[in-house]
Amino acid sequence: MSKSVSHKLIESHLLSGKMEIGEEIGLRIDQTLTQDATGTMVMLELEAMGLDRAKTEVSCQYVDHNIIQSDFKNPDDHLFLYSACQKFGLWFSRPGNGVSHPVHMEKLGIPGKTLLGSDSHTCAAGSLGMLAVGTGGLEVALAIAGEPFYVKMPKIMGVKLTGEMPDWVSAKDIILEMLRRHNVAGGVGKIIEYYGPGIEKLNAMERHVIANMGAELGATTSVFPSDHQTKHFLKQMGRENDWVELKADEGVTYDEHDEIDLSKLVPLIACPSSPGNVVPVKEVAGRPIVQAMIGSSANPAMRDFAISAMMSEGQQVQPQVSFDINPASRIGLENITRDGHLSSLIKSGARIHQAGCNGCIGMGQAPATGRISLRTVPRNFPGRSGTKEDQVYLCSPEVATASALKGEITDPRDLGIPYPKYSEPDVLETVEHLTPPPAPGTKVDLIMGPNIKPLPPFSAINDHIEGPTLLKMKDDVSTDEILPAGAKVLPFRSNIPEISKFTFGQIDEQFYDRAMPLQKSGFVLVAGKNYGQGSSREHAAISPRFLGLQAVVAKSYARIHRKNLINFGVLPLVFDNPADYEKIDQEDVLEIVNVHESLKNGKPFQVQNKTKGINFTASQTFADLERESVLAGGLINIVLARKK
Repeated sequence: MSKSVSHKLIESHLLSGKMEIGEEIGLRIDQTLTQDATGTMVMLELEAMGLDRAKTEVSCQYVDHNIIQSDFKNPDDHLFLYSACQKFGLWFSRPGNGVSHPVHMEKLGIPGKTLLGSDSHTCAAGSLGMLAVGTGGLEVALAIAGEPFYVKMPKIMGVKLTGEMPDWVSAKDIILEMLRRHNVAGGVGKIIEYYGPGIEKLNAMERHVIANMGAELGATTSVFPSDHQTKHFLKQMGRENDWVELKADEGVTYDEHDEIDLSKLVPLIACPSSPGNVVPVKEVAGRPIVQAMIGSSANPAMRDFAISAMMSEGQQVQPQVSFDINPASRIGLENITRDGHLSSLIKSGARIHQAGCNGCIGMGQAPATGRISLRTVPRNFPGRSGTKEDQVYLCSPEVATASALKGEITDPRDLGIPYPKYSEPDVLETVEHLTPPPAPGTKVDLIMGPNIKPLPPFSAINDHIEGPTLLKMKDDVSTDEILPAGAKVLPFRSNIPEISKFTFGQIDEQFYDRAMPLQKSGFVLVAGKNYGQGSSREHAAISPRFLGLQAVVAKSYARIHRKNLINFGVLPLVFDNPADYEKIDQEDVLEIVNVHESLKNGKPFQVQNKTKGINFTASQTFADLERESVLAGGLINIVLARKK
């Protein structure tokens, strides 16, 4: 039977379950990735588990999100993470090395391996022919401890790429075209596998752009073959010996299929405030802008900065525009400096920032109120930029640069200049910046500053849940709206009581004050479709749980957030009849009875709206470990019980 790349990756790592769509499978994890916004909780979880040393082949902790040192909190956490890497046997990437995804690809990613990361854009490593999945931190902690990763067997969606991209169209336009067709939930429950003659000329970092933003489709991950382009990339990094060929068999069929003729693509742009709100640039051309940003995990390649530099050479950006350059890795920064592209950007009036996530996660570079910011970042959820009334558009480096030069949204084909031709050098500067783990047996104490607090304990779920609907939310609520990121909030990532004060602040500034009196008695939440899309940060589950959240009733969930709720003992239910959503108002008191029996027997949950005197049912399909986690009040309670 012919096999896809995805099937080969899963089959070679399958520890339990059957490869049948919807069935729970357990996978062996070779590598893990954590970043500092989520990694502090992972390290606290490893400490709570009493782990001696990582059981994976490679695990690396990156410091890329919280690199602004405005007070002691971030520096303290950086020292804590370094000490944790020394104690548990992980690699460490210091601040300034760059964003985890391209750096991992440069230094540690290997075709044919599995990678689990506590960052939703971990899927970017699918560009190397890896099975790379983003998930919550607790599941990454368990993988580091040698436990399997459990996930429902996804469908495999084959996307055939044909033709060649015309001038002024780049890899960003390919993934924006996918989002234009399938929107932000079109990939839920699927692995997206790219193949066909159109990928032949897409280099590894161009594939990274596409695989990275597969997270915005809601996909479990995206996968490319490991071929001559992968080999060339690893050779550039001095790691050619890590290359293995991995491709689909002839005649393979896919569960779903799509096809994109690259020659027919035009420059595209995602309008506020969703990555799925995609239109041709020409439809919105002429709107004035105040910011254009190049970089992030979604456009990390040297090519992206070099194209921008060549477009800007001899020109000046408009005076009202902040032209922000965010190098994605230290290696990339070293090489665009060597090749003179950084100098061209500086002369054009660009602002050069340190290698890291920066404005993508709201760490500085916030735009002016209500003014347009063009960004090559992966997400434009409301307020994610750090400005509540933001107007963030997602686009390619070509579109962002053309617009910075004109001061308004501009189709780069209208600049009247030749398209810059860029070829990456065969040899790159690749100075080693990662710190390897110490020898086994090295004794290290954790360095814990005053802002670092232990993970709060959570009790088992009650058999009878009753509480007010503290919020009723619309479709596509993101984790940025549940628990924001940004320079004001993320420094408290290792302190759940403090970071919980920002819970749902983007939706209701009074939420924390309304929730605290209910911390012991509890409350419920009601939401529309695709609840919890976006970032994998488990704080968006832990903080509401800390404040008293017992259950959520929604029309549907994003994969990672649903699992995070379960991992911390929150009951996530789905309306059996979506019309029942309309019958609930905020503050209505909901009651769910016989919770334990319904969980154990897989029966629909009986829900009563006591305020309106209306009954309805809600369901959820739980795998065995998920059911056990909800009953126990969280996955970590199960792990700790096993150690007794």
